[in-house]
Amino acid sequence: WLTNVIALKMLFYPVEFMGLNLVRWEQQPFGLFGWQGIIPAKTEKMARKAVDLMLEKLLNVKEIFSRLDAEEFSNVMDRGLILLIDRIISETAMEYMPRVWKGLPDDVKDEIVVKASIESNQKFLKLFMQDMQEHIDDVLDIRHMSVTACVQNKALMNKIFQECGDAEMAFIERSGFYFGFLFGLFQMSVYCFSQEAWILPVCGFIVGWLTNFLALKVIFRPLEPKKVCGLTVHGLFLQRQQEVAVTFARVNCVEILHTKAMWDAIMTGPLHRNFFAMLRTHSIAFTDNLLGG
Repeated sequence: WLTNVIALKMLFYPVEFMGLNLVRWEQQPFGLFGWQGIIPAKTEKMARKAVDLMLEKLLNVKEIFSRLDAEEFSNVMDRGLILLIDRIISETAMEYMPRVWKGLPDDVKDEIVVKASIESNQKFLKLFMQDMQEHIDDVLDIRHMSVTACVQNKALMNKIFQECGDAEMAFIERSGFYFGFLFGLFQMSVYCFSQEAWILPVCGFIVGWLTNFLALKVIFRPLEPKKVCGLTVHGLFLQRQQEVAVTFARVNCVEILHTKAMWDAIMTGPLHRNFFAMLRTHSIAFTDNLLGG
């Protein structure tokens, strides 16, 4: 039982390498003198597989983006649009009526800019958001965003595994006690007949390996429900597929695929040039409309 508890702790902790970081092997939990939790050590690899599963089986990126808070985007873009409108009006006024424009008080100029921005802002944002929703794959690399979030905060992968597999990890802990007790009785019986020095270490190795082997088999096998002696047998984890899928999607949406993270990824991620190219196209159309072109 205790070895299973320790093994589960070593699966998740420590989140960062602990020990003398003299020699490390890439994406491996051990070093020459130290240890890092297996999942945190392999975060990038596991995150990529988790994201692929999420995008292929659970989530639709366009659907997620269509539900994002447009008001938050408006807040992000609002000041930029006002500055754009201010520049357009100033340049146009200086070209066609420089004396009048120079003679206007600053508060009157500001009022003109604000009025123009209020009238144009919502229309601009609506068209821009529609274009982004239709071409979200061109401006958002959701795989890069998700993997980067997990690599930067390795505790996230721990949280995903712990919340999705909490029941199975509890079973592994308990199974160490149950299986260990049963096999311990067999080991004791063998030792009663022979007290050879090799019996205890060999039996200890077999018991430790067999308890873990059986626990994993019970969790993941059989893949499909089967009738055995009138009883339905199905892997414990597989019995909870729908529940796990909901938990997995919830944790990802709350911790990774939230509004702020997606906007940050759009404006600073590997596809940010496409975003700003799209913004430029709409800005040009917006300017023409503002000037009556």
